[in-house]
Amino acid sequence: MSLFEKTRVLFHVRNPLARECLAELYAVFVLILLTLSAAAQMVTSFELKGNTITANLAGSLAVMVAIHTGGGVSGAHLNPAYTFSLCLMEQFPWWKFPVFVFVQTLGSFLASGAVYILYYDAIWNYSNGTLTTSGPRETASIFATYPASHLSLSNGFVDQVMGTAMLITGVLALLDARNKRVIMGLEPQAVALLVLSIGLSMGFNCGCPMNPARDFGPRLFTYVAGWGPEVFRRGNGWWWVPVVAPLPGAALGTFLYHLFVAFHHPMDWEDPLALQNSPDSKTPLEKEDPREIQLQKQ
Repeated sequence: MSLFEKTRVLFHVRNPLARECLAELYAVFVLILLTLSAAAQMVTSFELKGNTITANLAGSLAVMVAIHTGGGVSGAHLNPAYTFSLCLMEQFPWWKFPVFVFVQTLGSFLASGAVYILYYDAIWNYSNGTLTTSGPRETASIFATYPASHLSLSNGFVDQVMGTAMLITGVLALLDARNKRVIMGLEPQAVALLVLSIGLSMGFNCGCPMNPARDFGPRLFTYVAGWGPEVFRRGNGWWWVPVVAPLPGAALGTFLYHLFVAFHHPMDWEDPLALQNSPDSKTPLEKEDPREIQLQKQ
C-alpha cells in the first residue's frame, strides 16, 4: 500500500458515533473559524477591510462550507438548536443530544483559539495592549455576541427565540421532500442564503447568534484567554440569553412549521410518491451506508 493508504488504515475510525463526532467537530471548527475571522478582520482594521455586510456574508458562506465538510457523516447540525429540533421530531436520538452539544461547543472553543492565534498581533495592536469587553477598543465582541445598548434582557430573549424559530422553519422547509425543497446537492447553498437573510434583517439587536455552541464556546475562550469574568457580566449578565433562548426558539419554529405546513401533507397511503420514497420501501442493501459496504468488500 502507498503511504497515504497506510495512513488511512491507521487513522480509520470504525465506531459510527466517533465518526459522527469527529465530522461534527471539524465542521463546527470550520464554521466558527471563518465566522470569527471575518469579525476580527472587520474590527481590527477599523472597518477598512470589512463591515457588517461582509461579516454576515462570510458567516453565511461559512455555513455552506461547514455543511459540505461534515454533512455526509454527521449531518452537519452545527447548532444545538437544530439538533434539539431533530430530537423533537424523533429524527435523532435524545441520548446523542448532549454528546453533540459538547462536540459543537468544543469545536467553537478550539476555533476561537485558532482565530486568536491568527489575529494575535492585530488584536493586541488594535486594543493597545489591553483586552477589554467594553469601550472604543474592546475586542471581546470579535468572539461572542453582546447586546446593543438599547436592548433589554427580555427583548433580547424574544429576539433570539424569534430568530432561531425563523432559522429552524427555513431549514425544515428547505429540506422537506413533500414541499418545494431545494434541488438535492444545493442544500448547503440554500441554508447559507437563509442564514444571510436572517443576519441582514435581525442582526441589529445582538448580532443574531441563534446558536448556543457558537456563542458559549468563544465566550468561554475569551474568559480563559485574558478577557476575564467581565465577558459573563457585560450586558447585565447577557451570556445566558444566546445559550438558552435558541432552544425554545427551535421548538417554536419546529411546531409552527408542522402546524401550518407539514401536518397537512398527504399521508403515505394517500400519496404514492411518498410511499415509493419511504425508507420501508427500500431493500436492506439500499438502506446500508455505501461507505460501509465498500469497507466490507475491502
